[in-house]
Amino acid sequence: MLACRLGEAQPRDRLTNLLWGDRGDRQARHSLSQTLTSIRGVIGDAADPFTAERETLAARLDVVSADVIDLVDLAERNDLESLRAAADLYRGPLLEGFRLHEAAFDEWLAQERSRFHNLGLSVLMKLAEREAAGGDAAAATSVLECALALDQLSEEVHRRLMRLHLDRGNYNAVIRHYRDCSELLKRELGTVPEPATTALYAEARAKLKETPAAEAAPVHQILAPREEKQDIRFCMTADGVRIAFASAGDGPPLVKTANWLNHLEFDWQSPVWRHLLHDLTRDFRLIRYDERGNGLSDWKVDDFSIEAFVHDLETVVDAAGLDRFPLLGISQGCAVAISYAVRHPERVTSMVLHGGYAKGWRARANPSEIAQREAMLTLVREGWGQDNPAFRQIFTSWYIPDGSLEQWRWWNDLQRISTSPDNAVRLMIELGKIDVTHLLPQVAVPTLVLHSRDDAAVPFSAGRELATSIPGARFLSLDSRNHVILEQEPAWPRFRDEVRSFLRAQGAEPLRRSAG
Repeated sequence: MLACRLGEAQPRDRLTNLLWGDRGDRQARHSLSQTLTSIRGVIGDAADPFTAERETLAARLDVVSADVIDLVDLAERNDLESLRAAADLYRGPLLEGFRLHEAAFDEWLAQERSRFHNLGLSVLMKLAEREAAGGDAAAATSVLECALALDQLSEEVHRRLMRLHLDRGNYNAVIRHYRDCSELLKRELGTVPEPATTALYAEARAKLKETPAAEAAPVHQILAPREEKQDIRFCMTADGVRIAFASAGDGPPLVKTANWLNHLEFDWQSPVWRHLLHDLTRDFRLIRYDERGNGLSDWKVDDFSIEAFVHDLETVVDAAGLDRFPLLGISQGCAVAISYAVRHPERVTSMVLHGGYAKGWRARANPSEIAQREAMLTLVREGWGQDNPAFRQIFTSWYIPDGSLEQWRWWNDLQRISTSPDNAVRLMIELGKIDVTHLLPQVAVPTLVLHSRDDAAVPFSAGRELATSIPGARFLSLDSRNHVILEQEPAWPRFRDEVRSFLRAQGAEPLRRSAG
């Protein structure tokens, strides 16, 4: 309490009233004296932490060290390093969880908590502003995400995040923040966003409409955060399913097979996927697609088998006019890539398989895993389509446990917009049946297998099985808990460099056939 007053002398009567209420003047003063003696005894031979007068007490700032004192001091300095240090100190409410059940003390604590909460938010806002001014928009975004976690109802924080995303071209993120903010304000306060917030939302929608599109071709182009563009087209499978596929970049082709779950537009700007997708377009013409039942492809389909997934890939590479190309498989996409490579060895130059498996969760026949997955099926049936992300957060924590708040929210949103609850259940069931172990010895192309050591979504042993059974495959374990390697983790530079080096080493630039 004395530390909160930053050396300012406090009347003893006020302190006794706050701590012991109306026990009586003499008894309360005696309790205060005992408390001071106890504190001095804990400190030992160090200098007296108090300036004690007959009627007042004060903390000696040259002796006492406390986070609230340091926070105020660092905030007042106002330079970048001090603000960063202050932000590290502020992690939540003052004396969180502490109560004396004395009305006067509880009222005092509520006021102090409000004061330091406002100071902490002010520090985070100033720090975000400094980081952005220094050109580090990612750091500024991260700071504002922390501020939002501390105060979800702060419209100013939402607005600053929207401004950052707008300046970086992340228009979908602006729209998402506006909707989140609107829902919170309506539910918690019964209000609507301020005009300044709505203006940012309107600007983002206008920017999306201004995104160039080729009127004469069946193609949609969308501006990504780093100014790369992707072309989205559609093709039709033999069983009448419309598949959306996208291409970006000008190098030799690289085909990424679809995985759980994809949405060509949403992934392109997502903080979960964009670092990988945009990095690959620097060296390759990246072709990827939304498998049946996902994203921009048809959702109403009858067949979700591995055979149907392979047919989708066959249809896409033919529509894209590709002859020979490497394959990138992630998660379930590894089984699809393996099946295609065995079926069409003349067309595949090499494969990169990350976080994959030859046997799905039911085919692996692990009773504990099967029980978990069946519980997940129940959760999907009951909660997938709800506005409340609590159900989907379970999946998010499973796939990217070390993700940031922003990445978690994007993954939560991805699950809802990429497919329906019914399709999600059907996909999970069919993915559990996958078994391509008999094909592994038949793979005849250079293969790099990567897997996160602590991946909770797909066992590490599944990755080792791929590398052991594919002739000549190279195996690389990644120090990560995430099923999808995120940009901020140490495993990402290693993943990026190893994949790039491997693909570049696989022969001459592939030839392309003309489309149509």
